[in-house]
Order: sequence, then structure tokens, then C-alpha cells
Amino acid sequence: MKRKLEICCYTAESASVAAKAGADRIELCDNYNEGGTTPSFGTIACCLEKVQIPVNVIVRPRGGDFLYTDNEFEIVKRDVLKIKELGANGIVAGFLKANGEIDLQKTKVIVELAYPLEFTFHRAFDMCNDPLKALDDLIRIGVTRILTSGAKNKAMDGIELICDLVGRAEDKIIIMPGSGVDEKNLAEIIKKTQAFEFHSSAKTFEKSRMSFINTDIYMGGVKKIDESLKVTVDSEKVKKMAAILKS
Repeated sequence: MKRKLEICCYTAESASVAAKAGADRIELCDNYNEGGTTPSFGTIACCLEKVQIPVNVIVRPRGGDFLYTDNEFEIVKRDVLKIKELGANGIVAGFLKANGEIDLQKTKVIVELAYPLEFTFHRAFDMCNDPLKALDDLIRIGVTRILTSGAKNKAMDGIELICDLVGRAEDKIIIMPGSGVDEKNLAEIIKKTQAFEFHSSAKTFEKSRMSFINTDIYMGGVKKIDESLKVTVDSEKVKKMAAILKS
């Protein structure tokens, strides 16, 4: 089985950079500072036109937790249908109950609505109260893969749980380590987990090309975020990780 590198991209431009540098798949998102939300349909369409590798799209109506109201879930369903119509490879989403259990009812609805697209249960998995039970439940309802950092902030910190998940998953579901995965630790993560798919943002930041910036204004209302920077992908990081996976 070929090992694959998924790169998380926050713009159609950065998706093109990642694809050219050797990524096997794109996870397309918006709103880096909120951990990723649903990108615009224009962004998705443009990305699909310009990128020749599979594109999976996150469907997350807002930042924050993964406990959604009926209205928010209706938005998710409508977005999934539109993304499916646009021709994406897969949907990336995750749903929890207030007690920390996976919301299997909502998840199953979206898995079935998205079919035959892939369905990745994202790092909402790392916020659940029982990862091993959640693994069995997600296998049962037909989820394609789980993106996980092993219930820790970074994949290297959660490596023991990731190893356990990979062993238990066998060939029933894909376990994809993510969060903090880069060219410096990828080889170690491969060796320890024996996983076959890996998720990285390979992020870097570009300075704005504006020659004038009014520094008295913060468009997002948060002073600590430098709004003159744009998140993008470091092509050299992607190239190095792609080379590691081939070696």
C-alpha cells in the first residue's frame, strides 16, 4: 500500500503549491485561526479546477466546539450537497454530543449524504471521551478515515494512542496522524505508528504586498493576530515529506 501525504490548505493558491510540491491529497479549509471552517464555494470550485490531485473539503459551519444546533446541522447538510455537486473527492467533518461521545446519528446522516465521496472524521475525534469505543463506532457506520493527534495537542505527544488505533483499525478504517507532523518527525511517526496516511499543514506565512497598512485597525478585533500575514504552504516542507514517504 502506498503511503500518502495530505496537506491542509487554507486557500486555492496554497493548494496548487502543495500539489506541485508532491502532496497526494488536499484538505481544503478556511479560517486558519479557528482551526478550519467550510471554505467558500468559489474557493472550492477554483481549487478543483486547478489541482489535479484529490481534494477533501472540511464542512464546519463555525469555529469552537463540535456540538451543533439543528440550524447549524442543516447548514452542514446543504454544504455537503453543494460540495458533492462541485466534484470534490471527500468530506471532512465531525460531530460530538454534549457528554463527549461521538454523535453517531449526525455522523451517519452525513456519511450517507456524502456517499460515494470519502468521509474523514476530523480531530473532533481527539475531543471525544472514549477514543477506542469511538473507533469501533465509526468503523460500524462506514467512515473512511480518522484524522487524529492521539487525543493530545500534537501527534508526537499522542503517539501511543495512535499506535493502538492503527493496530485496532486493521484494514477497516484509515488512521491518519496529524497535528505537528513535519519533515523533522515524519520518519519517526511512520516507524512507530506503521500508518499509511499522514496529515500536515506545512504552513508558512507571507507578508502582505500592501505598501500602506493602517495599524490602528484590527479587522478581526484581535490585536495579537498579525493581519498583515497570510497563511500558505511551504513547498520545501512538502517536498521533503513527500521524499520521506517514497524512501
